Amino acid sequence: MKIRVFDSPRRAARALARDVARRIAANPRLVLGLPTGRTPIPFYRELVALCQARRVNFSGVTTFNLDEFLGVRPQDPGSYRTFMNRKLFDHVNMASRRIHFLNGSATDLDAECERFERAIERAGGIDLMVLGLGANGHIGFNEPGDSLAARTHRTRLTPSTRRANAMLFGRVPAAVPREALSMGMGTILHARRIVLLVTGRSKARCVTRMMQGRVTPRLPASFLQLHHDVDVWMDRAAASGLDPA
Repeated sequence: MKIRVFDSPRRAARALARDVARRIAANPRLVLGLPTGRTPIPFYRELVALCQARRVNFSGVTTFNLDEFLGVRPQDPGSYRTFMNRKLFDHVNMASRRIHFLNGSATDLDAECERFERAIERAGGIDLMVLGLGANGHIGFNEPGDSLAARTHRTRLTPSTRRANAMLFGRVPAAVPREALSMGMGTILHARRIVLLVTGRSKARCVTRMMQGRVTPRLPASFLQLHHDVDVWMDRAAASGLDPA
């Protein structure tokens, strides 16, 4: 895994947005995998600014979001779809038919997961997967456990993950759904390139274990060690626990 360390979260977000813009210029039909959460918000803000300055054109870009809460309708205020619309999609020139989400309110969840996998295949696979990192090492909603699901699946959320998402549900952790749908680690690792964006000292221990520890489902992010083209972009706080060597 290749490391880049920035002086601040804003500088990391700006650099990543510019990198994505360059890749879209080189491939206007780029297929992007996108995360939610606090960490990518500055990244999305920078993408919006680039689009409004006409320095990037999203009209041919296709996106797939990593996950969605179970039992939450796409239009609900707490859904990840609403989050992404507010932070990115409502402000850029992306065609709605090219924006892909999991539907957490689907009646047949197995069929919904299969539909999502087929949509990724029809798009030709994901060219660039942008990821965030959970404090417990989760990627998407692939939570620590004895094993990991390879493909898109239904998953149970840990208490720490529910607390981290309470901001979307009136800051009440108990209101956060107990389950979600998530792209699996196998699907994530099939992306041609991966960039993991990590900021904050609270992630430092997890970063150290991910970079310098063994590959284990107890730390899902450690599976990124198996990918051939992974960049880890961090601020200094997130990188503070790494061995300087």
